[in-house]
Amino acid sequence: MDKLKRVLSGRDAEEPSGLAEVRPRCPRQPLKPVNFSPPPLSLNVSFQGSCLLWIPKKGLVLFAVFYTLGNIASIGSTLFLMGPMKQLKRMFEPTRLIATVVMLVSI
Repeated sequence: MDKLKRVLSGRDAEEPSGLAEVRPRCPRQPLKPVNFSPPPLSLNVSFQGSCLLWIPKKGLVLFAVFYTLGNIASIGSTLFLMGPMKQLKRMFEPTRLIATVVMLVSI
């Protein structure tokens, strides 16, 4: 029981391991709050749009609005991560041109 109290209080009398000798102890870092992140937001909005599809009468309109907002948020998040010019150059490369045009027309 005494050994357990020493370990839990941080006053362990045993020899330090080899790793403890090589690497000094780091102070504990406080937990940081979760920052706003666009990719999970865009996935969430698109998923909500898919769930709203089953509402009678207004479901199709709500699906279209939420799914479109989710797609715009997805494109916006890649613009944020890569930068607008680099993203536009990659989107309009010859190998991606057809997919880009279809995506933009679909929105």
